[in-house]
Amino acid sequence: MEPGELRMLDALAYLMGFAGCAFFLLLQRLASPYGRYASEWPGPRIPARTAWVLQELPALAWPLLECACAAAPRLDRLPNRVLLAMFVVHYVHRALIFPFLIRGGKPTPLFTCVSAFLFCVYNGYLQSRYLSRYAVYTEDWVTQPRFLAGCALWLTGMVVNIHSDHILRNLRKPEETGYKIPRGGLFDYVTAANYLGEIVEWCGFALASWSLQGGAFALFTFTVLYPRAEQHHRWYLEKFEDYPKSRKVIIPFLY
Repeated sequence: MEPGELRMLDALAYLMGFAGCAFFLLLQRLASPYGRYASEWPGPRIPARTAWVLQELPALAWPLLECACAAAPRLDRLPNRVLLAMFVVHYVHRALIFPFLIRGGKPTPLFTCVSAFLFCVYNGYLQSRYLSRYAVYTEDWVTQPRFLAGCALWLTGMVVNIHSDHILRNLRKPEETGYKIPRGGLFDYVTAANYLGEIVEWCGFALASWSLQGGAFALFTFTVLYPRAEQHHRWYLEKFEDYPKSRKVIIPFLY
């Protein structure tokens, strides 16, 4: 019989998938509660850097806690360690590096920060607990095509995401204000290159882990970021007459 916690982890993964679909429909009607759209949301605000650190830290703390715990039997296997390391690397950057690279940044609504914090608690527990205690891989899993392809996608997506964030940060000189059209990298092909990178990253993680938990996270990432990408695309087309009409929303050459 499967351990009770494993059944719960499976249930949490299904719930994440259903929640992602619900958010997909909701975000078709509502403005994303952050950045340039934050003014449309009421309530108190938190400085951007502080909000990013606070909301992302739980997804970093959970796997580090599991690594420090003696009762993490699956971490004696290389595939489990590599997969958990992929998760940790992302959130080291997102929680401890990215926030301090932000230039200015609009204050984040408290509602947004709390929602992201709760998601990172949820997902940090889901991924780290599954990989450290229940995921069973053979030692040769790291040489199998799905693992290697997944790792390649994960790395590609992370590089695209980081490079796209770099382009966005450097759009304006220190004395400049207002918005500009991003150019360079995958921004020459899509409006939301940073979102594309993150979606590819977690799809790669899901492929490499070949797990319900990883797949649910990839699905949730897509269903939340895709509507935001569409919103950004509409905003740019409305604001800039010279916005490249050939530029797609999030999938190069297609959509």
